[in-house]
Amino acid sequence: MRQSDPPPLPALTRAEGEFIDCYLDVLDQLGRINPARGSDTYGALRAAQALASHARALRDALALMHERGEARIHAGTLARALRALDGERRSARVTLPPVTPGR
Repeated sequence: MRQSDPPPLPALTRAEGEFIDCYLDVLDQLGRINPARGSDTYGALRAAQALASHARALRDALALMHERGEARIHAGTLARALRALDGERRSARVTLPPVTPGR
């Protein structure tokens, strides 16, 4: 494996894969809304509008998992999937940026 290759995606059920995809979509929209990282109100407004539909999809993915009897969230496996799908970078946009001297 080359240094730039992402880690392999762990085996997931279809519902777990949908859960991870929807979760990352929500993170992406929250990152665009983050007032500490944003640059314009229109982009944040569009992201806030999209957030509602992404949150519904996330809810539906979790409901499907529950309906199929997938009662447990396997945090370690799903964390590996998030890392393989660039989840660390994507989730960092939701946090506050580091304090720079003079601010």
